[in-house]
Amino acid sequence: MKKLLKSIVLGALIIGMSFSVKAQNKNIVELAAGTESLSTLVTAVKAAGLVETLSGKGPFTVFAPTNEAFEALPKGTLESLLKPENKDKLVAVLTYHVIGAKVMSTDLKEGQKAKTVQGEEVTISLKYGASVNGAKVAKADINASNGVVHVIDKVILPPSMK
Repeated sequence: MKKLLKSIVLGALIIGMSFSVKAQNKNIVELAAGTESLSTLVTAVKAAGLVETLSGKGPFTVFAPTNEAFEALPKGTLESLLKPENKDKLVAVLTYHVIGAKVMSTDLKEGQKAKTVQGEEVTISLKYGASVNGAKVAKADINASNGVVHVIDKVILPPSMK
């Protein structure tokens, strides 16, 4: 009986590990593309020409704004950013949401500054739950094959664009 129980537990662990490995086989772009609430982000990443970059080796940490976060931008902002003539601005906004390292929520510290791929820093707060530049982390530590995604409730804009 003890041997049977050990086999069942071992089998369950192996099955559980295989599911987590499959989830981590998706890169950041594939993970976002498979998440309905991040479809606007995926559209923006495609328009900015960043699919190949964010599908690359990494590691990356992406603070991923939800569709609702994009909808909360001032009227016309998203439409303007998606225009081909504003590609540089769109790239700046999107890369401001990316850190060129894998940073899990357990690595975050109150008041921590992190340099983004765009070049400017974001500030982390843990006072009322994790947030980055005032955008609350709605879901943290979504592992991808090339980094991690933290879903946030606002689009954060680089200081140089404010």
